[in-house]
Amino acid sequence: MSDFSAARAARGADKTAATAEKRSVFKKLLDLIAPGPDSRDQLISSLADAENKELIEPESRMMLEGVIRMADMTAGDVMVASRHMDLLDIDAPFDEMLHVIIHTGHSRFPVFEERRDNVIGILMAKDLLKLQRSPDLNLRTLLRPAFFVPESKALNDLLRDFRTNRNHIAIVIDEFGHTAGLLTLEDVLEEIVGEIEDEFDENDAESSIYTLADGSQRVAGDATLAAVNESFDVVLPTDEFETIGGLVAHELGRVPRRGESVTVGGLVFAVMLARGGAVRWFKVTRAAEEALGSDGA
Repeated sequence: MSDFSAARAARGADKTAATAEKRSVFKKLLDLIAPGPDSRDQLISSLADAENKELIEPESRMMLEGVIRMADMTAGDVMVASRHMDLLDIDAPFDEMLHVIIHTGHSRFPVFEERRDNVIGILMAKDLLKLQRSPDLNLRTLLRPAFFVPESKALNDLLRDFRTNRNHIAIVIDEFGHTAGLLTLEDVLEEIVGEIEDEFDENDAESSIYTLADGSQRVAGDATLAAVNESFDVVLPTDEFETIGGLVAHELGRVPRRGESVTVGGLVFAVMLARGGAVRWFKVTRAAEEALGSDGA
């Protein structure tokens, strides 16, 4: 047998052995859950057992659990409520639109006409550059069709629609046909894979409190109360809770959702990102500044 033939035979043997190993792991997993769980909770428990026995990786178990739990979730469970939506007014001046886009950092915006409930399309932030170069261009020609779904829409069906229609954002409507909120493809995927790192996440950052362009502060949900007290020169209680996320959840009586705001100790904590039953980032301003902003509006 030539050296080339021997090497090819060795590779074939290695491939066969690897396939057999994969089948063995899969068989062990099937044996673990056989004859089959009687409920969804038992299935999730079986997956936890599989992880403990090192049949599957922790990340795989978390994604499988996400898929299972998502089967019972609807668009209404995940959406950002309408009052917290960032929208653009079709009749707003260009500079005002640009300010909203820079301030929020989104790439897609629902556009309304006359009232916030009347969404007429979706504007890509990058398309606004065309309007800047050609001021006479009609903004309506830049709008993309809005994708509307009912609150009762199952998340797994919505994910399929996102893939089929190549949409990244959906406007959620209630039973009366009014805008109830919105959700994005990322929102749905994060129910499966967990938090997707974005512009708010800095793995190498040593601090958990950052100054934003508008002068407000971005504070991590797991920032210590001591750090918040020192940064804002306030005296939040540190005897019962260690993190600001824990204190805010206690004050509200539950974990706040994205877009919600809670005032604690003279500070307004607006949720920028919440995932996995915890707040990832708050936008923090002083209550006095919020009041001045409202009076001037």
